[in-house]
Amino acid sequence: MAALTGKAALVTGGSRGIGRGIALEMARAGADIAIGYRRDGEAARSCVAEAEALGRRAFAFVVDVRDGEAVHSMMRDAHDALGRLDCVVANAGVPSRFEELQDVDPGYWDRVIQINLYGVFHTLHAAVPILREQGAGALLTISSVGADMCGAKGSPYVAAKAGVNAMTKVVARENARHGVRANIISPGLVQTDIADGMKDVHGDALEKSIPLGRIGTSEEIGKLAVYLASDDASWITGKNFRIDGGAW
Repeated sequence: MAALTGKAALVTGGSRGIGRGIALEMARAGADIAIGYRRDGEAARSCVAEAEALGRRAFAFVVDVRDGEAVHSMMRDAHDALGRLDCVVANAGVPSRFEELQDVDPGYWDRVIQINLYGVFHTLHAAVPILREQGAGALLTISSVGADMCGAKGSPYVAAKAGVNAMTKVVARENARHGVRANIISPGLVQTDIADGMKDVHGDALEKSIPLGRIGTSEEIGKLAVYLASDDASWITGKNFRIDGGAW
């Protein structure tokens, strides 16, 4: 039996990149899935079709994670469509420009924080009551090793992801007695649009700095997510899993 057979999962930012990798790995592991997406309807439909081809039920919902009411509505709709929610993955996020703090426009700072931190808050805020009522469930937040490395020229992103890490650990403590686990996945450099932008700035030095000698894939992040969402991880909560080829 596959690790997630009979389970249902929701992944925000699930149409592309790491979110898509997580959603499809969960589908391969037996879960029915719902994805939240903001703009790329074609990519969302493609992800749904790929999950359905695996024999899973799959749904896509348009949502801007900055809008708390919209996130709550999406969570209810996903729960109704799937019949239950066993895992919610707060993945939606954006990179930040490579610029020093004094050069960051305050409006741009707000945008990154609203999506990368407030978006996770809204997702957890909507998911926790559902999972508590069930008496079981797994929450996963997608952070970054950048929250620990604190590299120069990324202050809005680093600040948001550090906040995600702290918030997830609080949620883990608050919900353990309710049967709800919460863990963090902190990827290093993964082959996505964000990685392409970083390589444009830093060149080959980034890949050469990874001890395992290559950039990761969204599927590899997805396999870790499958494990943490499964009953095999039933005694794991409040942990930050850095998956980065040894970079940290």
